[in-house]
Amino acid sequence: MPLPLDIGAMDRAAGVLVGRHDFSSFQGADSVEHDPVRTVLRSSVRRAGQVLAYEVEAHSFVRHMVRNIVGTLYDVGRGRLSVEGFARIFAARDRTQAGRTAPPQGLFLLKVSYEPAQLSSSC
Repeated sequence: MPLPLDIGAMDRAAGVLVGRHDFSSFQGADSVEHDPVRTVLRSSVRRAGQVLAYEVEAHSFVRHMVRNIVGTLYDVGRGRLSVEGFARIFAARDRTQAGRTAPPQGLFLLKVSYEPAQLSSSC
């Protein structure tokens, strides 16, 4: 039987991630990323029938970023962590404070899009 989750709280916590931020708290422990700053355009949690969907759109991701966010959002949904606590973990830039890494099963990459580089004209 699925565990009850507070989807509203999860969605509010997910919204904290929108913007240009340092994602050190959610990068993989084995990450060798030199610059963990990323821009998230959209981050939300919603129920889609029997499925709980976390959707995130960003310019790029650090290693295991989405899986670590999902693991921490799960703690919010279970009431183990408040939205404010989630925001504090995010601001701490410390992976050891965030939740467990969610397993890859059930996570899907829906789309990759590339925009052509802006060309400058200097005549």
